[in-house]
Amino acid sequence: MPEIPSGIRDNLVGYLLNSLDEAERAEIDAALQQPALAAALESDLTQLRRALEPLRHDAEPIEPPAGLADRTIAAARQAAPSGPVLSPAADSVPAIRQRAWVDRFMLAAAAVAAVVLVAPLLREALDDARALRAERNLNQVGRALHGYADAKRLLPSPPAEGPLSRAGLYAPTLVSAHRLKSDAGLLVYPGSSADAAGGAQIPTLEEVEAAVGTDRFQQVVEMMGGDYGYTLGHRAADGMLQPIRDLRRGDHPLMADAPDASGERSSNHPEGIHHILYEDGRVERIVVTEDGLDSLHRDDHLYRNHDGKIAAGKDVEDAVIGDSHHQP
Repeated sequence: MPEIPSGIRDNLVGYLLNSLDEAERAEIDAALQQPALAAALESDLTQLRRALEPLRHDAEPIEPPAGLADRTIAAARQAAPSGPVLSPAADSVPAIRQRAWVDRFMLAAAAVAAVVLVAPLLREALDDARALRAERNLNQVGRALHGYADAKRLLPSPPAEGPLSRAGLYAPTLVSAHRLKSDAGLLVYPGSSADAAGGAQIPTLEEVEAAVGTDRFQQVVEMMGGDYGYTLGHRAADGMLQPIRDLRRGDHPLMADAPDASGERSSNHPEGIHHILYEDGRVERIVVTEDGLDSLHRDDHLYRNHDGKIAAGKDVEDAVIGDSHHQP
């Protein structure tokens, strides 16, 4: 395995925490595209991500103990000298012990304050690093989809009917076409429950077909698309489901964070992050607040067609992203 240049290796932690300037980040991004360095870099980045994993335990801000400030002030006043000066032999040792206790108390209070202030910053940096990794993963999936379309003249398209007519069938299709590796982990969001469980694998198209009619079929179709949803395509005026063509439109969603049961937003990320992969390969990150769904759906609802249903679009411009198990 080739040696990673020291300048790049020294910046890998900053890369994961998004603390590099644009030039430094671009240097690492470029190195990740070099076959000779990519494997070694991904290996080091994986180890660093594991080392940063304990930060997940600081996911929420830590509240300081109730009354901490009042107790600190009271302890300081109690330790302050007052009254007549005591003889060193009789009282210097207790006073020193008391003052040492106060010092330790103050240090503990400072440590708690540091955690309260720093933990949210670490959480924000970790969230941003995960989002950047998700964007790179989606970029790779986008290249796999375009490669498939170049060879087949169509993007992965579910059959018009039957049990395999599911949005998530795109992933096994890419695996069976050797466009994606089953265990590459590109379809799980960093830090999601699927990612934390480990061992997530995309089944092949043949494995999905073999599961039809068995007890495990529903589980297979729910998991085969990972944490992301895929376009449900559209139906022609006669109601026939159309094959999905690669028109490379810059405003037409092809994949996104999978919708939750409401069909209004994704629940992949509590912080409201949504990623959208467009037909032209561009990945957009949108942060959605509780009352800010307009920023996600804009002029066309991301997860519902013009009839308000999670189903294939009503025309070629009606983009609908369905979860893995959704049927057109």
